[in-house]
Amino acid sequence: MDEMTWPEFAARRDRPVIVPVGSTEQHSRHLPMCVDALLADRLAADLAAAVDGTVMPVMAYGYKSKPLSGGGPLFPGTIDMNGATVVAQMHDVLREIIDDGFTKIVVMNAHFENEAFVVEAIDLVTRETGGAATIVETNWWDPLPQDVVDRVFDGLAFPGWALEHAAVTETSLMLHYAPELVHMDRVVYEEAVEARPYVRYPVRDGDVPAYGGLADPRGSSAERGRIIAEACVAEVARICEREFAG
Repeated sequence: MDEMTWPEFAARRDRPVIVPVGSTEQHSRHLPMCVDALLADRLAADLAAAVDGTVMPVMAYGYKSKPLSGGGPLFPGTIDMNGATVVAQMHDVLREIIDDGFTKIVVMNAHFENEAFVVEAIDLVTRETGGAATIVETNWWDPLPQDVVDRVFDGLAFPGWALEHAAVTETSLMLHYAPELVHMDRVVYEEAVEARPYVRYPVRDGDVPAYGGLADPRGSSAERGRIIAEACVAEVARICEREFAG
C-alpha cells in the first residue's frame, strides 16, 4: 500500500487488505528486535500474493510480553505498548480501511501478546460499523497442522509454544526470510526454562535468562522456516477463500 498512489489503492477495494502487526522486542543474542514485525510483514506479503491482496504498512510496536516470556523491561530496546494503545491504534487503522470501502480484511499477527487487544479493536469496529467488513485475525502458529509441526521439529525436541521465543520456529523463519539478520554464531543456550502456569509482577532479574532466550534454537534452518511459511500461507489463504466467499 505505501508504495501505491491513492487511486491504485482505491481500485483494489474488492480485494483483501492485510494488516501485519508485530512488536519490537528482544529475541535473544542471535536475532534482531524486529523479528515479530519482519515476520508479520513477510508473511503478509506472501499471503497477498496468494489471495491477490494488498499489504498495509506493518505495525511494528506491540503489547508488552509476559514477565516470564520476552521480559520487556529487563532488556534495553524492547518497546512495550500499553493495551489501550494497541487497541486504539488497531481500531483507528481498521476504521479508516473500512471507511475507505474495504470489506475483506486480514490481520496477520506475529506477536502472541497482541491478540486480545487486536481482537478487542476488531470487535469495537465491527459494532460501530454494523459489520460492514469481514475481518479475519490470525497468526503464523495457530494455522499450522500438526503434521507440519512434526516435520519442523523432526529430530528436535518441541519445547511447547510457550517457550518458542527466539527458538527453532522464529529462528528458522528468520533464516528463511532474512538470513542476513541471523547470527547463529552468537547463539546462547544454557538450560531449559520452566514454562510456568502463572504470571507474577513485579518483573525481577532472572525471570528470563540473561541472554534473552527460552528454548534451544540450535537445529534451526531455512528449510524448516520455509515449511512453516508455506504451510501458514496456504492455510490462511484457505481461510480467506472460505470467509470472504461472496
